[in-house]
Parts: sequence; C-alpha cells; structure tokens
Amino acid sequence: MTGIEQRAFTGVLPGWDQVDRLVVDAYEYARADKSGQIADYIPVLAKADPKWFGVSVAETDGGLHHAGETGVEFSIQSISKAFVYALVCEDLGHGVVRDRVGVNNTGLAFNSVVAIELNDGHPMNPMVNAGALATTALMPGQSPRERWEAIREGLSRFAGRALELDEEVYRSEAATNQRNQAIARLLDSYGRIEGDPLAVVDVYTKQCALRVNAADLAVMGATLADGGVNPVTGERVVSAEVCRDTLAVLAASGLYERSGEWLFEIGLPGKSGVSGGIVTISPGKAGIGVFAPQLDSAGNSVRGQIATAFLSRALGLNVFASAVHTRKACR
Repeated sequence: MTGIEQRAFTGVLPGWDQVDRLVVDAYEYARADKSGQIADYIPVLAKADPKWFGVSVAETDGGLHHAGETGVEFSIQSISKAFVYALVCEDLGHGVVRDRVGVNNTGLAFNSVVAIELNDGHPMNPMVNAGALATTALMPGQSPRERWEAIREGLSRFAGRALELDEEVYRSEAATNQRNQAIARLLDSYGRIEGDPLAVVDVYTKQCALRVNAADLAVMGATLADGGVNPVTGERVVSAEVCRDTLAVLAASGLYERSGEWLFEIGLPGKSGVSGGIVTISPGKAGIGVFAPQLDSAGNSVRGQIATAFLSRALGLNVFASAVHTRKACR
C-alpha cells in the first residue's frame, strides 16, 4: 500500500480558554485518587514524592497548557522507546524496522522472557524490553558512545530543549538491570540483536535515565501529532510517515498488557514509564504529558491515566468517537 498517497483529515481543539480550563479540571479530578504504588524495584525511583502530579497539553500550533507540578523532572524510562523507535524508523525505513523488530503485541509483561522463546527469538514489538533493546541496537553510530549521543540529541529535538542524563538513576538501574542483560543475551543467541548485547543494554539504560518533565512529554507528543515537526521550535524531527508508524505501534502496545484497556477507555496512542510519566498523542491536535509516580500493577501511572481519560473525553480526542452528522438534503 506504500504506493498510495496518505491523506490526513483531523479536527481541531476547542478554544484556548476552554482547553486551559479543562486541563485544570482534569488535574483536580484525578488528584483526589491516592491509589497505586511507587516503583521500588529500582531503588532511586522509590524516593519519588507520591504527591507529585502534573498535567500538560501541547497543541500542534505551539500553545501550551499546564496544571500542577509540570516542571518536576523525572527519568523518562520506557517512554523513550517510542521516540527511539521513531528515530530508527527515520533512519532505516518502514519495512526494515517492521521486519527486524515487529509490531504485534505479545500480551505478556514488558520484561517477559517467555514471549521471546514463544516467538522463535523475535522481539515482536518495540515497546517491550526485548524489542526496545533490538531497536536501540539499530540506532546509527559506529560505537555505543555515538549511538547514545544520537539518542540523546534526537530525544532533545523532540522535547525542544537539551535533555540530560540523570546519573543517579543511570547508576541505580545499571546495578539492577540483570534481567535486561539476560534478555539481550537471549536475543543475541537468536541472532536478533546488533553488536555487543551488554553494550546495547548500557545504552538502553542511559536512554531510560534521561530527565524530562510533563511539559517535555507534551511537546514530544505534539511533535508526533504534528507530522514530525516540533510545534514549539518549528524543527522537523522525523517524517509524517514515521509519526504514523510510531503511533500505530503505540496504539497496539504502548501500555504493555493493558494496551487494549487503554485503547478501549481512552482511544488514543500513548506510552507509559515506571517513573510515573505517560505521553499521549491526538493526531493533528495535541500531545498530552502527565506525571504522577504512583502506579498500577502493570506499571502505569494511576492519576495519569485518570487525567488523560478525562481530557480524551472532554476535548473530543478519542479517535473512535463519532457523532451523528446533520443529514444533507436530497438532490
């Protein structure tokens, strides 16, 4: 189907004041929920304040709306997978990455080893750890250092500002990432990963330790929503085709084994991370960035999901929602 031109028709958000008010309403609505647990299997993440909560919306025209602690920085964690995938797709193309990494949901946990064995060593999709490691290994660069710099610079272009490594998070995760090392070695045994598997794990660990805030996530999401152009800086980061491919993968697998529930309730592509961030993309309209460190059992921010669901409904973002149109007069 690649020979057929892709056309896009998307709607618009409500007026500025209404979006501003609804972002505050979403924040207040979700703030009352105190459920969930802070991730403690990575020691440094256990230090997060459970009261932290921020909601940001970045419109594709560059408008920004905020409520709560949207400037609090946290490590991007698995949300990085979406943007590294986009960078690799930009470099290698649609077909190569689809064949090498895959696009299908495993239905299993994000760090499952069983999923690899059940699929003859294929990582299946880039949003689980196996697929993310295979994707990171495909980043351009002659050395792990060059690949890491390409990732840091690429994600900074998505965010519209220079992102920095959180050394404490990196050291904490590097000391506890034996499972990712095992996954990388297993992929290597199947010939599914490029280069030294442990060096790939180290680069992946660094990409997960980049520091962002909720406003950054909103801008990064808005870049994918706006055909690859950062709406704040005006810089083209990736192509519109890459955005489409990335959002399709996120819709299928962005919330791990809860991706079906997320799509059913919210109806938008999104990606979560165990530090408490979620980025959500409304194509042609906006990116939503939320941060609240208390997680459900699948590793997704509880208040972040509630706020995003509120905005999806209140702003008319759900891609599956429709309303009856006025009937045209018969001719």
